[in-house]
Amino acid sequence: MELSLTDAERELLVLVLEERQAHFLHEIAKAHHHHEFKHGLKKNCELLESVLEKLNAVPAGVTHC
Repeated sequence: MELSLTDAERELLVLVLEERQAHFLHEIAKAHHHHEFKHGLKKNCELLESVLEKLNAVPAGVTHC
């Protein structure tokens, strides 16, 4: 899949994803007795981290992520 973004769109997407990642981490910390729920949150958080790594690997000015 290829996605074309302007620099401003990319910056906004990274910001939104980082906020969501912080939310996942907070929920993971609170989910002490709910193993399956916690596992699902961790899996989603790992996927989100992967997307953020890919976005952050693209230099500013490059429009394909």
